[in-house]
Amino acid sequence: MRVMTFNLRFENEQDGRNAWNYRRHLVAKLIEQYEPAILGTQEGRVSQLEYLEDQLSLYEMHAPSRVLDDTCQYPTLFFRKDLFRIMEGNEFWLSKTPEIHSSKNWDSAFPRMLSTATVEALESGHVFSVAVTHLDHMGRVARVKQAELISRWVYKQAVPVILMGDFNDGPDSDAHAALVNRETGLLDSWQVLGHPEGEESFTHHGFLGTPKKSRLDWILTTHPPHVRKARIVHDQFDGRYASDHFPYYVDLTWDD
Repeated sequence: MRVMTFNLRFENEQDGRNAWNYRRHLVAKLIEQYEPAILGTQEGRVSQLEYLEDQLSLYEMHAPSRVLDDTCQYPTLFFRKDLFRIMEGNEFWLSKTPEIHSSKNWDSAFPRMLSTATVEALESGHVFSVAVTHLDHMGRVARVKQAELISRWVYKQAVPVILMGDFNDGPDSDAHAALVNRETGLLDSWQVLGHPEGEESFTHHGFLGTPKKSRLDWILTTHPPHVRKARIVHDQFDGRYASDHFPYYVDLTWDD
């Protein structure tokens, strides 16, 4: 089962030749090329998500009870229609008032959300929860508080959990520690395989292909499932990149 997290970069005309309308076909092409069973995206505005929903005919977009707002950037789950039955799902804002649309607290620059689904794998019958998020890029306090809210959600799950997203922080951060610990049972898929930290693991590149900042994009899982492969995708198309983040995917199995 391949799971991919992909920061789309929001629709911003100031990006010039890298604006969404000039690269959206590359995003769809890359997703189709790597064929994730589950895809989690970040920064998608309504029009971007509608484009992907239209282009990715094999996938079902899962956005339960979502209030559509053109000003918001949403983390969103996509599932292969032929592989999963979506049993239930929820969304809440990472704030002191999670039920209030577009709410934010602490030093968060933008409203941030967690989107979740509990699904059944049709072939194996395994039931598990999947979640996608995007922590704030400015607020150091907010990232930790947002991670703590997510960790409490993970702790309440009675089934295995896969959590993915752009966490806007490195693996040595307090936000990472709030999520990857004994209480949640979450493991960092990159670390499980013993991959090194450094420039080759960095996932942000600003459309230039040169790694920057840190390993911001994570896929965290309980055990099971088991991590068999983890890859940061550096693909380009005639010198152009689909987004300003490299997608990251893992291959998971349920067998020992």
